[in-house]
Amino acid sequence: MSKNKKQKVVIGEHGIDDARVLGLPKMMILGFQHTFAMFGATVLVPLLTGLNMQTTLLMAGLGTLFFHLITKGKVPAFLGSSFAFLGGYAAVAPLMADGTPNKEMLPYACLGVACAGLIYLILASLFACFPVEKVMKFFPPVVTGPIIISIGLSLAGSAVNNCKTNWLLALTALAIIIICNIWGRGMAKIVPILIGIVVSYVLAVCLNQVDFAPIKDAAWFGLPITKEGMVFGNVGDKGIAISSIIAIVPIALATMMEHIGDISAISATTGKNFLADPGLKRTLIGDGIATSLSAMFGGPANTTYGENTGVLALTKVYDPRVVRIAACVAVVLSFSPKFAAVINTIPPAIIGGVSFILYGMISGIGVRNMVENKVDLTKSRNLIITAVILVCALGIGSVDFALGQFNISLSSLAVAALAGIILNAILPGNDYKFKMEPTETVEEVVEK
Repeated sequence: MSKNKKQKVVIGEHGIDDARVLGLPKMMILGFQHTFAMFGATVLVPLLTGLNMQTTLLMAGLGTLFFHLITKGKVPAFLGSSFAFLGGYAAVAPLMADGTPNKEMLPYACLGVACAGLIYLILASLFACFPVEKVMKFFPPVVTGPIIISIGLSLAGSAVNNCKTNWLLALTALAIIIICNIWGRGMAKIVPILIGIVVSYVLAVCLNQVDFAPIKDAAWFGLPITKEGMVFGNVGDKGIAISSIIAIVPIALATMMEHIGDISAISATTGKNFLADPGLKRTLIGDGIATSLSAMFGGPANTTYGENTGVLALTKVYDPRVVRIAACVAVVLSFSPKFAAVINTIPPAIIGGVSFILYGMISGIGVRNMVENKVDLTKSRNLIITAVILVCALGIGSVDFALGQFNISLSSLAVAALAGIILNAILPGNDYKFKMEPTETVEEVVEK
């Protein structure tokens, strides 16, 4: 074939996944688009928890690349900051009264997240040793759904407190997000959080609510990992460490189910069954280790991003190499303290407006999880499990007890998770059956 002869491009039902068809320039543009899609949600987590912005971006990029390595480069998934662990950070290392990071307790929270990531490996090994259906019987939607609901509701108070600092900015961000999410088209529908932050930030500048001094003082280049942010050398109290682990690890029960749902969505979008090949064993290992490594160096938990799945569905370009380009862009951005300083100047009220709807959506996802899996709450066992989980998570502050020489504190979410799993195991009538085939269509993924 002549080099000058144009190649005819045909987009089949499974989309384009051939670099020879796309060409490097188009792949670079599509990669930046994926970076744009994940950016708003990824940078929001360090703003809400006090984690380092540069570390977060670095670990999102490296975590994604590691995930692709473990999954043989087959799954076009991007790993960004997980919102599910916000409740754990709020319990172990809440922001100080003035909104500054709790630098003393953040390493302990990160230790808990790192251990939570290792739980993924346990589930992956169970999938390797036992049929998937038997393993999933212990984690049905009647358990994971109420846990996800509780995560969102437990954070509602902090969202309102941030909004109170300036309701105009908070409501502006909230309104823009709703408008883009309901009536937006194309990228506006995919990145409503980012648009909401940008528009309300411009308003904040006009109202003289932004301090630009930190931006002027920040360097253009700097290492994204700090010594004080790492778990290594900053965790000295064994009692607090054990309490942090116990408080945060149960959240992995919900995020692992979220992971399986995300891989199902990506499979439905691309028309390839990634649940079978490379398999849940590999995707869980990739996600779990990426989370543990991120947390050990002071970053948040990682999770497969639905925003990027939406980009796949809209562009019909499923080449994993495009996502890896986005990961490399995130790594490059992580080396700029000035870029991180710009993000850190966002007023708390804007964060409150974003989290106002975000935390509610987390709970909404839990409800959707139960509805889509047709959890029958007319059955007494299901109603009892749901009721106990919700009351434990929202009604119990914490449970403190001594374990030998250590003083242990169980968070309300940890108590709720344990109660739900135990009740589900001992009460008769557990008829949940996990399906290996994706159940969502491409249209449903885009709509979400």
